[in-house]
Amino acid sequence: MNFALYIAKRYLHSKSSNNAINFITIIAAIGIILGAASLFVVLSGFAGLKDFTLQFTSIVDPDLKAETAQGKSFLVSNEELQKLDNLDDIVSYSKIIEDRVFLAFDDKNYPNAYIKGVDENYKKVNIIDSVIPLGSWLTQNTNQIVVGWGISSNLSFGVLDYGKRVSLYVPKPGKGQITATNQIYNTFQAVNVGVFDINEELNDKYVYAPFAFAKDLLGYQDNQISAIEFKLKEGFNEEEVRKNIKNILGNKVVLKNRAQLNDALYKMLNTEYLAVYLIFTLVLIIALFNVIGSIIMMILDKKKNLNTLFNLGATQKDIRRIFFYQGILMTVLGGVIGLLIGLALILLQQAFSLVMITPSLAYPVSLKASNVVIVFVTITVLGILASKIASTRITKNLVSN
Repeated sequence: MNFALYIAKRYLHSKSSNNAINFITIIAAIGIILGAASLFVVLSGFAGLKDFTLQFTSIVDPDLKAETAQGKSFLVSNEELQKLDNLDDIVSYSKIIEDRVFLAFDDKNYPNAYIKGVDENYKKVNIIDSVIPLGSWLTQNTNQIVVGWGISSNLSFGVLDYGKRVSLYVPKPGKGQITATNQIYNTFQAVNVGVFDINEELNDKYVYAPFAFAKDLLGYQDNQISAIEFKLKEGFNEEEVRKNIKNILGNKVVLKNRAQLNDALYKMLNTEYLAVYLIFTLVLIIALFNVIGSIIMMILDKKKNLNTLFNLGATQKDIRRIFFYQGILMTVLGGVIGLLIGLALILLQQAFSLVMITPSLAYPVSLKASNVVIVFVTITVLGILASKIASTRITKNLVSN
């Protein structure tokens, strides 16, 4: 066995004759344990919040989306659609028409909505049914719409009110002088049959409508669309699928995955995750100052023993290694215990919902192997640095006199 490691283990388990040194060592160990546990719990909690936030966007965000590279729409031929049908990695796809629309109901107006015309395959691509708490999904080739909870609340209408219909206005394209008000807008009347609830942004933005309804309202051609949303098979190779779709549709589209469709949200969540990690790493660094202090106190306490080891042939480098290994063992052992405590707390939260956000919603947490690795590596690296700093206090004069 390595001489320095053997002595370091003995020093780690043995008590000092000075109770103050024992107390400082215990405080240092507790600091490491609590720091590691806190870092793991916070990272797991943030991972849970991230998953909880993204699960709502994943309901209406496809695996892959082909958006127009220029303008608001592009043309897709029947031949191109047939080639998409023959791609093995695509389970289904849905043609989308999307543009801004002006809503009116009774005496209230809503200028900030977007109509999203979807075809019959949309339910195969996105599980939209699961976020409609009121009413039902629309039927194709009708004047039915499904709106967000925010739009419904702002305009004060519910579902299946055939006596009072929702008016949708879209400016007509064209040039020249306007001589009558009916030349300004395309106007359609619709019946709201459902209200979806995803998140505040989407609830205040979207109006779902049948594909033909949206096409007529916006004045699109038969083969003119805004986007195509794809549902892909499990275990798909994204790069290969992108290449195949681009070969069919060409440069008129830009392909985006779920993360790219929500790039602002992902950047915000990743930035917050990094900020939380750095803050709690700073707490760990402060805790490891206690480790440096306890090792230095141990060096002073074992001065006579170190002199004996030096006289028996141990070099100054060997003696430094003893306390270097002791510091590493203390931090690694404390980090492992802290991780086990943090893991137990996360499992208890998942099983028994110890912390609640609302009476019906438990604080979301998520166990990820990456968080275990991050905490362990952080503790180990900081422990090595702290041990190195402390062990350099050993000088030749200290061990020889």
